[in-house]
Amino acid sequence: MEVLADMTPASDHSRGAFEEAATWFVSMTASVRDRWDAPGLGEWTVRDLVGHASRSFLTIEAYLLETRPEIEIDSASRYYEVAMASAGDPAAVAERGRAAGAALGREPALEVTRLARRVLALVATTSDDARLETAAGVMRLADYLPTRTFELCVHTCDLAEALSLDTSVPVGAAEECGSLLGAMAARQGRAADLLLASTGRRGLPTGFSVLS
Repeated sequence: MEVLADMTPASDHSRGAFEEAATWFVSMTASVRDRWDAPGLGEWTVRDLVGHASRSFLTIEAYLLETRPEIEIDSASRYYEVAMASAGDPAAVAERGRAAGAALGREPALEVTRLARRVLALVATTSDDARLETAAGVMRLADYLPTRTFELCVHTCDLAEALSLDTSVPVGAAEECGSLLGAMAARQGRAADLLLASTGRRGLPTGFSVLS
């Protein structure tokens, strides 16, 4: 993949947040040790869960385009709005996670490390304006990257829960996720629920999710 010539000023915070999330995920994956077949999330094993999360790296590589088509999705929050409205068969999502887990091979933690390093290097040398053909539509790298930070953070938390490990989301990555959560809640008219719960005024409604 060639780097686009018209480099724009790097979105340093988003790139830093993605690197933090990637590093944290790699570190948590190293803690799995011999528990790859243990329950992970829902019907997934830990290996399946790690495989699913590792797709946050793979999609960046797979979606990058050589051409510069018109932008269809202009923000990370809009990406989720479109993606969730057209969500595919849950069974197919589950199967992709299992396939991605199997593809990590005999040394999954090492393969995750290699994958993270490769994609971080790619992101570091790719323009913010590079186009990606995502599941929701064509996006700029700068707008897509926060969705990958979000996915990595959520699933690293899932992995920590599965392994019964304490965890703390890295500050920069947590800030990026918080910003995206707020934007998604605002798009759905749920900002008041999020604000009131976050300031201790009341709990969140039963079943609250910005992904529903």
